[in-house]
Amino acid sequence: MPKKTTTTKNKKPAKKAKAKKAVAETKEIKIVEPAVEAEGVLDSEGKDKKEKYFQAVGRRKESVAITRLYTKKSTDIVEDDKALILVNGKDYRQYFTDQMLQLVVESPLRKLKSLNRFKATALVNGGGLAGQADALKHGLSRALVMFDLNFRKKLKKAGFLTRDSRTKERRKYGLKKARKAPQWQKR
Repeated sequence: MPKKTTTTKNKKPAKKAKAKKAVAETKEIKIVEPAVEAEGVLDSEGKDKKEKYFQAVGRRKESVAITRLYTKKSTDIVEDDKALILVNGKDYRQYFTDQMLQLVVESPLRKLKSLNRFKATALVNGGGLAGQADALKHGLSRALVMFDLNFRKKLKKAGFLTRDSRTKERRKYGLKKARKAPQWQKR
């Protein structure tokens, strides 16, 4: 009998120590600098080169856009009046075929009159095309503010830094949708 009591006493502190260790690991705070160097990008000679970028996340409805903003060099040639934005590996004009959605994506860069100054890549998922375009606009705006804090005033005034929080309303009990009730019968 005494052995069992000592083993149970030994097990409890071990469990508590493990729990404390797990809590201590989750409380660690990682500080990430906004400018990060990209790896795996090859230059013209085939060597790995590191480009600095500013990463931000934009959201709208069910859509999430992880955006990376690079400063463009003069060697990158692009048409006038067109931004260099890649969305899920495609040009944004191929991904968003609707002209209005293309204007939504470009709007933060147009507001700052710097369409040809930056290039951006984005991974977008969830929701529909309109939500994805708004999420990309939000992510680009946040990345631009990381690049230069002076952009914040203009982008904030235009409403690009505010996350559009309108989402689909939840379905309630006894209703067919959020507010649609079943057909009422008199008798």
